[in-house]
Amino acid sequence: MTALFNTEWPWYLAGPLIGLFVPALLLAGNKVFGISGNLRHLCSAIIPGKVEFFRYDWKGAGLWNLVFLVGVLIGGFLASHIGTPHAIAISAETRASLSGLGIHDFSSVAPRELFTWHALLTLRGFISVVVGGFLVGFGTAYAAGCTSGHAISGLANLELPSLIAVLGFFAGGLAATYFILPFVIGSL
Repeated sequence: MTALFNTEWPWYLAGPLIGLFVPALLLAGNKVFGISGNLRHLCSAIIPGKVEFFRYDWKGAGLWNLVFLVGVLIGGFLASHIGTPHAIAISAETRASLSGLGIHDFSSVAPRELFTWHALLTLRGFISVVVGGFLVGFGTAYAAGCTSGHAISGLANLELPSLIAVLGFFAGGLAATYFILPFVIGSL
């Protein structure tokens, strides 16, 4: 069991497994893959009837997706507590660029200079976490789905809106990486 968590899976195994997920969902009742809809399902379960947007049969529409979300959380917990820690693979050029912006912690995926309670109370931390989180949530709602839903399910179904959304996600990510992130992290 721990062998599953001690090394990353090779692309030739992980890729086809992700690819097979879409036809499996279609065979299971024309379901669509995505994580972002879970927030709506959770809100509908917790505050039913208070907001019109959350008035729907969340058990029929999203119970399977909530089970999937629980599996993701359990998998992440198992990987972080059972698996062998690996160094974060970041190129020397990226480390140098981030060091120039004041990021020196490469011990985890989330640098402590940005993602701690103390850092959250700074302007840089607030913009990174709160404003960034709001923009991600807004973009997900505006695009009617998240990157995983559009890129995996939408593109597999040959949906033009998903192609446009994925292109927008990548363009936004590149713009944020080269223009916004250096300003927010380096200037504040």
